[in-house]
Amino acid sequence: MADTVSTQVTDAVTQANVKVLAESPAMSLSNLYQTMSQSLSLSAQNAVTAQQQSNIVHQTTTTQGISLLYSIDTAATASATGKTLRADTPDMLANILAVVQALKNEKG
Repeated sequence: MADTVSTQVTDAVTQANVKVLAESPAMSLSNLYQTMSQSLSLSAQNAVTAQQQSNIVHQTTTTQGISLLYSIDTAATASATGKTLRADTPDMLANILAVVQALKNEKG
């Protein structure tokens, strides 16, 4: 057995090592670019999701507000009816009817 290594084998190993070392900066930069682009796309996706959720909240708030506005007349009428049923004096009945008429005039 010979203790010497062929120069061709040494040259091939050296060239392979140099090739790996030469490709390292390109590989690290490509990994960096992929990570940055993925992070940017996730932030854009999160912004769109937040905007969609905000729009849903605004629509729900608007719907509840309109529902509340439409139910005010019904609640006022129900309250006046309850007070009328519990009223003992004609003055109380006249006051309640005046309130109901005022609410109807405001709506109309």
